[in-house]
Amino acid sequence: MGWRKQRTAVMKAARRVVIKVGSAVLTGPEGLDLRIVSRLADQLADLHDQGLDVVLVSSGAVAAGRRRVKVDIDGMPARQAASAIGQSRLMHAYDEAFERYGKTSAQILLTRDDLKSRKRFLNVLNTFRTLLDWRVIPVVNENDTVSVQELKFGDNDSLASLVVNLVDADLYVNLTSAKGVFDSNPDNNPDAKCLPCIENICAMDLDSSCDGKTTDGTGGMYSKLLAARRTAQLGVPTLILSGHEFYGLKRVFEGEELGTWIVPDGKSISSRKFWLAYNNQPEGVLTVDPGASAALVNRGKSLLPAGITAVDGDFGEGALVRITDPGGDTLGVGLVNYAAADIVQIMGRKSADIASILGSCPYPEAIHRDNLLLDAAV
Repeated sequence: MGWRKQRTAVMKAARRVVIKVGSAVLTGPEGLDLRIVSRLADQLADLHDQGLDVVLVSSGAVAAGRRRVKVDIDGMPARQAASAIGQSRLMHAYDEAFERYGKTSAQILLTRDDLKSRKRFLNVLNTFRTLLDWRVIPVVNENDTVSVQELKFGDNDSLASLVVNLVDADLYVNLTSAKGVFDSNPDNNPDAKCLPCIENICAMDLDSSCDGKTTDGTGGMYSKLLAARRTAQLGVPTLILSGHEFYGLKRVFEGEELGTWIVPDGKSISSRKFWLAYNNQPEGVLTVDPGASAALVNRGKSLLPAGITAVDGDFGEGALVRITDPGGDTLGVGLVNYAAADIVQIMGRKSADIASILGSCPYPEAIHRDNLLLDAAV
């Protein structure tokens, strides 16, 4: 099936969609633009009326706070304070906009810690399931007032990809300030062209393809493509679309070809592997020799201590670590069976030697293949 036929089929068959909207779309010179919020709610309500489950991941709390206090927002404490002021106002704007269409919305504020804990992850999952069963529209945002790193680095694109996994969505739509993904930076090249489709996002060099960030947000096209690469591993396509396109969301679901369609991988990973790879931050690095690299990549093997040549970081048992080849390229990520100090002692040694070195051998592998994800988008 060609990508155009695939796009048409997915848009028609989708039953659950995650839509992310960024600050650069929602804001104007005075801060949060209530007209844009209203227009977005109009389109989402229409999709909801057609039977789709709709989950909205929305930035804009800082912008809403800025509009209220009308002061310069400079520095992390000011951004967090503006977010604290603006989050309730952002949600109030959505509540009022959806109410006009007889829709009920619900606020869900998340931090990475909420999704890192498997127990809390399942609690969040059950909340989403119940809300969607009740035909409520969840409005999700990063809990900016406590998530310093996420607020600083603009992680709502990443959050949205995690929500795709949480709710088992069929489609991910990212509404941005650009018309889609361009073949070069349109700010520097007036002849840059919008790509209608990216058929193999895993083959893209995101670092060289993207630069810059939006004025009102803290992310850019890099974070959007990284999120799309993650959802592609779930077998879920992404549509990157201009949020400034007049009723663009409605038009694409009616069949108009706008934005950039990102084709999912042919073979999807499990929800559990997605969770372990992306709901945690890598706490260290294991470098492996060529033999171990080939065993991991070509034969789907576990990582044994014998193949490890270097350990970087002070991590504990069960931590997520990055695995790199001898050249420093990332092979994947995985959950370690041993703490860093223990791996330093057993690296380069056979599994049969572990007990004599550490006093016991609870695991023959440093990382079991069931707890490892290759080609992780980290």
